[in-house]
Amino acid sequence: MAVSPDTALVVEGGAMRGVFSTGLLDGFLERGFDPFALGVGVSAGAGNLAAYRARMRGRNLKIYTDYSLRPEFMSFARFIRGGHLMDLDWLWRTTIAEIRLDRKTIYADGRPLVVCLTDVRRGEAVYRETRADDLEPALKASSAMPILYRDFPLIDGRPMADGGLVDPLPVGEAIRRGARRIMVIRSRPRGYEKRETLLQHILNWRLRRFPLLKKAMGHRVRRYNEAVRLIRRPPPGISVVEICPPDTFRSSRLSRDPRILFEGYEQGRALAGEAITSWKNNPA
Repeated sequence: MAVSPDTALVVEGGAMRGVFSTGLLDGFLERGFDPFALGVGVSAGAGNLAAYRARMRGRNLKIYTDYSLRPEFMSFARFIRGGHLMDLDWLWRTTIAEIRLDRKTIYADGRPLVVCLTDVRRGEAVYRETRADDLEPALKASSAMPILYRDFPLIDGRPMADGGLVDPLPVGEAIRRGARRIMVIRSRPRGYEKRETLLQHILNWRLRRFPLLKKAMGHRVRRYNEAVRLIRRPPPGISVVEICPPDTFRSSRLSRDPRILFEGYEQGRALAGEAITSWKNNPA
């Protein structure tokens, strides 16, 4: 498939809500659809994007509906005792050993794969253009949501956290990198508007030792809603196709019911044809 240099795919995170984007991207693989020069992913969305680039259809479905449901990964009892709610160390170690991403395929054609991280000390988004030798640490760091995972992975010696803390929808970064035709895969239904939640206040307390990050987190709701407005009213010369889960999408950040997860995956997969048509009908 011909790839125009000014095209980009942006994939939102959202922990277990990411089952929608992995379904959609698997639907793209089934149809041989991948016209995007640039890929930008956040948290779980970055992992789904990497599996798409690796041409590993079904890999991340197994992560959502098998590995992520094992007690070694998610344990409320361990969390109450002071451990991780989501043990990313176990998940990355185990999936690398058993269903490792095909990094050779991901980077074979030289298209950039950018993972959004959050620099904990500076309170800034870091857009890491990955390589085969640093992709997996970057994906892990981008998924490291404070509280749910109690460590801050080091990238280049600096503590990093979930990229969604500062830039959950990095459409602006895709535009800054020259993209003029962009597809954005969301993990929330179209009518969703971000508001302050209890989790936000708990995060503020957890991050009190990092004043710049805490300050940046105070703008998280505004930044998210501004990014949605950018998607729907892009600058002149920019075309954005937004793909959202349907209103009936039931998966939450911490979903544990495999029926709900399989349902969310199939909802994404079922929308693949419609998303491809929307892309073809929306030139810049």
